[in-house]
Amino acid sequence: MTDLDVRATPPGSAALRRAAPALLGYAAVRALGLLALVLWSAARGKSAYTLLTARWDALWYTRVAELGYGYEVRLPNGDVHSALAFFPLLPWLERLLHATTPLPYAGAGFMVSTVSSLAAAWGIFAVADHVHGRRAGICAVLVWAVLPVGIVQSMAYSESLFTALAAWSLYAVLTGRWVTAGALASLSGLTRPVGLAVVAAVCAAASTSLLRERRAQGTGPFVRTRRTALEPGAHDPGHASRPSAEASPGRGDTARGPRVEARALGMLLAPLGTAGYVLWVGHRTGRGPLGYLDVQAGWRNGFDGGYAFARFVGDKFTAFPSALAGVGLVVGVTLLLWLYVVCVRQRQPLPLLVYGGAVLALALCASSYFGSKPRLLLPAFPLLLPLALALARLRNTRSALVVGCLAVASAVYGAWWLNGSGPP
Repeated sequence: MTDLDVRATPPGSAALRRAAPALLGYAAVRALGLLALVLWSAARGKSAYTLLTARWDALWYTRVAELGYGYEVRLPNGDVHSALAFFPLLPWLERLLHATTPLPYAGAGFMVSTVSSLAAAWGIFAVADHVHGRRAGICAVLVWAVLPVGIVQSMAYSESLFTALAAWSLYAVLTGRWVTAGALASLSGLTRPVGLAVVAAVCAAASTSLLRERRAQGTGPFVRTRRTALEPGAHDPGHASRPSAEASPGRGDTARGPRVEARALGMLLAPLGTAGYVLWVGHRTGRGPLGYLDVQAGWRNGFDGGYAFARFVGDKFTAFPSALAGVGLVVGVTLLLWLYVVCVRQRQPLPLLVYGGAVLALALCASSYFGSKPRLLLPAFPLLLPLALALARLRNTRSALVVGCLAVASAVYGAWWLNGSGPP
């Protein structure tokens, strides 16, 4: 972990103006994707709105919003698909919007995802801008927008909501807002099981910051003259050229206390969402703390270290042309691992490395339905920062051409995908 260039945090409207090019670019890419979906669906006699709001997981979320958690499906093979597998924040928001607006539950889910996707784009920009500068921030948002499965960002799924909470929690960590980071991490834990990745990032950053501070105290006053991105006040440029407050005689105890308390409170808040829902499920099912794992087992979901996924990939090489799909999967996994290695080499801040690595590990090492893995990786935006930096180095015309071509390809693929098997 190294010191980052200290950047001021723009207030209110100034922050929005700074992020405006990224948000406008993101909105344009998503609008292109939705237009392609509408045209493709109309040509096939299907409803794009239904594809976005009333299939697969979107149906389960709306059922939870409307009926609560009593719904389940028993399959002929004995498996039980229970609504308890779906975390509650998105259904809560759908219910709130339905109660306060004319929107149906499905429409409320689409609205939540639309707003959340813009919030996620802004959060990704804020993180990348803080770490690498404004141009890289804009490019990071555009790269996230043009992912092949980017259409999921516009579906009534929880990926956009989760990514927004995760991105802003990580930004709060990077700028020393520990209580905010913990609260957002807790909300992310009420959104998806991968909220554990945000919890891990917050706790790792806070504990590392506390340890670093304690070590610095033992080396005498005026040892440090710069703050890292993990420390409170790192966003204040005035701190870059003077000793840290804890090193100043007579001020250390009074200045240090609130910061220590904030970090401790952030670490305390972070796991409450995940822990609260998992314990509630265990109580409801009567199976104790492991009840949620039993619920996921009913969906054939679990964590086996990647063994099932490796077997799935290996089976592709037993025949042709499925071997081509196997090659594609191997290339894809290799690319993801390579991107993470590049993130480490580029010395990304610790919370981004912890979060990105955890999302990657949970997605690749889960024994869930293998077709869902691309969308499970959508929240892993720190892995895209090396690509964003590469794009940012290009001239404006070349970067615009690259983004434009990828946006068209993503829009066409998304329209074809949802009109076919689509996301599980």
